[in-house]
Amino acid sequence: MRISVIGCGYLGAVHAAVLAHLGHDVVGIDVDPEKVAVLASGHTTFFEPGLAELLAAGTQSGRLRFSTDPAELAGAVVHFVCVGTPQRADSGLADLAAVDAAVAALLPRLASGDLVVGKSTVPVGTAASVLGRLRAAGSTARVVWNPEFLREGHAVGDTLRPDRLVYGVADEGSDDGAADVALLDEVYADLLRRGVPRVVTDLPTAELAKVAANSFLATKISFANAMAEVCEAAGGDAVALARTMAYDPRIGAQYLGVGLGFGGGCLPKDIRAFAATADELGVGRSVAFLHEVDEINDRCQDRAVELVGRAAGGLRGARVAVLGAAFKPESDDVRSSPALDLAVRIADEGADVVVTDPQALLRAQLVAPQLRYAVDAVEALTGADVVVLATEWQEYRSLDPAAVAAVVRRRCVVDTRNVWDLQQWQAAGFQAAALGRSAVRPGAGAARDAASEGGLAAPGG
Repeated sequence: MRISVIGCGYLGAVHAAVLAHLGHDVVGIDVDPEKVAVLASGHTTFFEPGLAELLAAGTQSGRLRFSTDPAELAGAVVHFVCVGTPQRADSGLADLAAVDAAVAALLPRLASGDLVVGKSTVPVGTAASVLGRLRAAGSTARVVWNPEFLREGHAVGDTLRPDRLVYGVADEGSDDGAADVALLDEVYADLLRRGVPRVVTDLPTAELAKVAANSFLATKISFANAMAEVCEAAGGDAVALARTMAYDPRIGAQYLGVGLGFGGGCLPKDIRAFAATADELGVGRSVAFLHEVDEINDRCQDRAVELVGRAAGGLRGARVAVLGAAFKPESDDVRSSPALDLAVRIADEGADVVVTDPQALLRAQLVAPQLRYAVDAVEALTGADVVVLATEWQEYRSLDPAAVAAVVRRRCVVDTRNVWDLQQWQAAGFQAAALGRSAVRPGAGAARDAASEGGLAAPGG
């Protein structure tokens, strides 16, 4: 099937590459000529494991191409709208300018029977508005909303092996609705044959699916970090507390990690947009708790700065090595990155901060040029008074305390992600501290039984 993907950023590039991998003829459209040139050469404009290989295979096979020319949209039967919806500068609402531009580009090129499929995260009511624009322009094309549920660092796998497919159709149960479902089923035929669950619902429910899921995950992370505040005050251990809760199958371990909180390009802006949309609908009180979820997340930064300051005996003049700039491992995304924000705040308190990250240094330098950067951990650690683990990359999780002791100036570590076994660091002569743990007890080390992505040791967005 010939398919177009409008918007070739994080979501669009991954979706286009996977669709081509599934055997479709795919054209990706974007307004940024530099981005298009990089993608057309079979390379990525950001770091995402496995994506470069899919892009290279797709472009070499001829099934995948990229263009800035909207005329390339003609001839495609299904058009995926994958543009960004960032938070507006003047409010918590999502900025739909890119969605509007995508629809404008599509309108003169849609044929009868074409299907416009929204994947962008949008406020409820957007799909109906898009459908209204099509009808007002005389188009008979249909609209389906098919939200994405990607995790950065796992996006290729999440697209090839999703835990569910959600279709929001305009006329659920009608002949038109059935035709829309059948066409999208053809797009995802390979996934459906492998047993991926499919949920067919109305447009508003599909639009709410992503923001509801992200709001729940953000709430779970902030709950764990709220308990960490209580544990710090009461002399408890938030990591052990989270572990006891995780044994309850109604709760589970994922997203109960105690640490710096969530960040990235999805969770922070999605919960704010959801709360703002609920206010517009007159039901803001129903999701008022999301404001506190956001505030708890912000307080993680305050507590981390205080913890590093106590460990350093005062931040002014202290040399602080910050391990990690990306908001989570296996990503170079520094949008709303708790790690980079922490580094900036520590520097603002007068510390000499050196940041390192395996993938995100260039992006971090653009966002926070006032900081110093090191190309690897050894350079960052050399001469440090305090070592702060801020992003739980595997190479930082597996650092040898004895090797670190050989290059730092003062043996002091702060684990803001609760993945290090602090007893191992203490055995090597380090002063060791972590968020949510007033003291290190026997068997309290988190590194030995750290869960996978989103688990007890690794909250994220």
